[in-house]
Amino acid sequence: MTTGKPVDTAPGLSTRHHPGKRGKDPAGIFGIYVHLPFCRRKCPYCSFYSVVGGRGYGKRYLRALYLQVEALATLPWLDGRSCATIFFGGGTPTVIDPESLNELLCLIRTRFSCDPDAEISIEVNPATVDEAGLRELRRGGFNRISIGLQSLDRRELHQLGRIHSASQGSATALSARAAGFSRISLDLIYGIPGQSISTWRATLDRALELAPDHLSLYELTLEKETPYFDLVRSNRLSMPGEEDVLAMLSLAVEKTAAAGLQRYEIANYARPGHECRHNLNYWRNGSYLGLGAAAVSCLSGRRLSSVADIELFCSRLEAGDDAWEHEERLDREAHFRETVILGLRMTRGIDFSTLHERFGFHVPDYYGELLHRLRDLQLLSVDGNSMRLTNRGMRLANAVMAELV
Repeated sequence: MTTGKPVDTAPGLSTRHHPGKRGKDPAGIFGIYVHLPFCRRKCPYCSFYSVVGGRGYGKRYLRALYLQVEALATLPWLDGRSCATIFFGGGTPTVIDPESLNELLCLIRTRFSCDPDAEISIEVNPATVDEAGLRELRRGGFNRISIGLQSLDRRELHQLGRIHSASQGSATALSARAAGFSRISLDLIYGIPGQSISTWRATLDRALELAPDHLSLYELTLEKETPYFDLVRSNRLSMPGEEDVLAMLSLAVEKTAAAGLQRYEIANYARPGHECRHNLNYWRNGSYLGLGAAAVSCLSGRRLSSVADIELFCSRLEAGDDAWEHEERLDREAHFRETVILGLRMTRGIDFSTLHERFGFHVPDYYGELLHRLRDLQLLSVDGNSMRLTNRGMRLANAVMAELV
């Protein structure tokens, strides 16, 4: 959606939302995501929008984010709503110096109505921040950190194009704890080309020795327009077989449970009380505001995407225009189905009463015979007023959700 209008008069954003048309927002809260699309090196499997080095855009981009914050803070949609989570992601946010990140966070907390106990997360990659920088981020208000280890195996890190070593990865986690972060999450990838069950086991063991509060364990998937996709398609790179990948997942479930981390979403494990609140809002299909190039906002079922171009993003904000490129309006039924799909990613599943109150649809009546069929296939468990994926359903989640969408 390219309007050429100031952001506070962009179509649909200058008038109050009528929740009855698309479903009620849960609890009147929202999250804020800040996209910082700079990397020191682009990983060959990554499809997220980012640029290497920033081509000198760092300071200009931050100024544009300041302008966007000031403009969006006046949206009538925000009236009576409270920001419960803030998440700085990328790219690699810590390519930008900690002092500048803290200044941006301070502006966001000043201009938006934020909960005093808001969860404030930042993604960091090893070799981009030291303990002094981590202490500065903690001092500035960040209270949760997500560290992109991806692996703790030297060969696999090289295969993934990562710029850090296994020892640097472990050191970053220890430094984060020393800097005062009490909520530490580690990201790991399985299904890496050339990875074996034994190397995955070794990475899991080393990661769990760091006593993380949260683990995100992602199966490597091939995304179009990435070097990995082209390499596999041309038979120059081979991925582990399905049986090996399932064995890696089973091992992860076993080891995380033994370490006291509970699986609460398909790819996420946490100590009780340390679940990522920002992502929980996504999986509950709540509202969130996206700041930055390529960031997505979802405002009561209305999805707006910013331009995926740093130069264009900056020039639009500097000219007093908005950054929106696309808009998608979900009707109440589509919003309901999407909420069902997202909610089933969580191990606790979905609550029928909550969905009925929010959208006016009763899940068993809406899906009818399909639910019986998926239950007979042992993919879904339907128990009274709730529904969740079975263990088998978790492994085949994409197929189940394709049926329900």
